Amino acid sequence: MSLSAIKAAIPHREPFLLIDEIIEQSDSRIVCRKTFTGDEFWYRGHYPDFPITPGVILCEAAMQAGAVLLSQLVADQGDSVPVATRANNVQFKHMVRPGDTIELEVELTERLSTAFFMKARVTVQGKVACRFDFACTLTSRQPSMTRRQ
Repeated sequence: MSLSAIKAAIPHREPFLLIDEIIEQSDSRIVCRKTFTGDEFWYRGHYPDFPITPGVILCEAAMQAGAVLLSQLVADQGDSVPVATRANNVQFKHMVRPGDTIELEVELTERLSTAFFMKARVTVQGKVACRFDFACTLTSRQPSMTRRQ
């Protein structure tokens, strides 16, 4: 899947679009890749002398892959987007450094109405960097009518 197709599927944009390409996709599974160049904004502070990709960035990349997977399943849901509501059993196993390419594998394990439960695995050089379970719920893109007080 091309970058333009990814952008058509999810609302994320640079500098926070964390998927470069879709390798394979079915109704319940997706595999994506992302290469970190070292120019990403977080490396300037995490850590300047020993840059490491923050674990939350790995989780976000996997959740974006999950959002692409769900985009085909919820195409008939109008102007809704999946928003992360839960992350469980998060484990970080291997560091991801500038220049590394990660592979994101996300599997849809259950759907309950507008809630989706998924399992993610992020690998780098064939080693598990991160794995976790997460949930998303469909949310309207329309601005809330509630006012701040």
